[in-house]
Amino acid sequence: MASSLDDRGDLEITIVLPCLNEERTVGVCVDKAISFLRRYAIKGEVLVADNGSTDRSVDVAVGRGARVVRVSDKGYGNALRGGFTGSLGKFIIMADADDSYDLENLFPFVEKLRDGYDLVMGNRFKGGIRKGAMPWHHRYIGNPVLSFLGRLFFNSPASDFHCGLRGFTKKAIEQMDLQTTGMELASEIIIKASIFGMKVCEVPTVLFPDGRGARPHLRSFRDGWRHLRFLLLYSPRWLFFYPGLFFLIVGGLASLALFFGPVDIGLRPLDFHSFILAGAATMLGLSTLSFAAITRVFAYNFGYLPTRPSFFFLFKYFNLEIGIGIGLLMALLGAIIIVRAALLSASPGFAVIGFGNSIRLVFGGSLSVLAGGQIVLTSFVLSILGLRERK
Repeated sequence: MASSLDDRGDLEITIVLPCLNEERTVGVCVDKAISFLRRYAIKGEVLVADNGSTDRSVDVAVGRGARVVRVSDKGYGNALRGGFTGSLGKFIIMADADDSYDLENLFPFVEKLRDGYDLVMGNRFKGGIRKGAMPWHHRYIGNPVLSFLGRLFFNSPASDFHCGLRGFTKKAIEQMDLQTTGMELASEIIIKASIFGMKVCEVPTVLFPDGRGARPHLRSFRDGWRHLRFLLLYSPRWLFFYPGLFFLIVGGLASLALFFGPVDIGLRPLDFHSFILAGAATMLGLSTLSFAAITRVFAYNFGYLPTRPSFFFLFKYFNLEIGIGIGLLMALLGAIIIVRAALLSASPGFAVIGFGNSIRLVFGGSLSVLAGGQIVLTSFVLSILGLRERK
């Protein structure tokens, strides 16, 4: 049953409801949550995390039996984090205070948490979305696309990344050390559950139309971009490594071929103009891969990502001295090519060797110097970061 203020030791469940000017529905949500706790004889509490309401939301919530914590920092993520911090239960179930979730049927979440799952996600697409409960562009574009990217990037079993009804252990949420302040907190929870190797599952849940009759707090494009940005920032492999590898391989092979002369691909011959574009792609790829390695080591050493980078074993064979050596050899090769171009310009002269060949020599040499310099600088940075390898 729902516990009183004087009987909150060893609570099993805290149901957290973030709230901002929702006096019309917050009381209904509290009633349903308390009814659920009493029906299943669960020792728990309903906690409303108020984010600065100016209406009667707080009075209504308290009057219906909820405990209220006030969170002064604005934002959906801030409100939830404040609620998680103030919760007393072993398990936490978060929902919305707009009466869009079925708070009287939370037992599937409790069962999975009791079975040892760290995160139990609701899935609205499996449980049912009532007419008018979700805009068409959220239902058929935004949510499916972002959920697909989340599963692809982080190998998560969750297929409804933005369901606002989910349960987790208090221990798991503390380990996640959540940082986001807005709607992207929903993605951060799933991402960090995957990063930390937590046990995750889904249960169907029903989504009902918002009961407030007011404009929702969610802003489709702004919050959608914030979710996508967060997915990319926490997945340097997809943001940096794969694009960098693509540009380096394609640009590098094309540059090498075009350095020795025009290449006829059937549709049209590729010449020094294409060589310049291929060289730019090569440097973009090399710089992106360098940044991927640097950010991955940094994130691991400073605790943002828990797992040791898989490429760390290469440091046994590729240290600072080897990196400097490879980089200097490439830079030296480039310098020799540039000197060769200068000597040919004097005798027999550019008019004899041809404009295209002179471009190949000068640009090819410059590209080799730049690539060598990039390798040397990256080796130094990785060596500096390696001094603080986390134990």
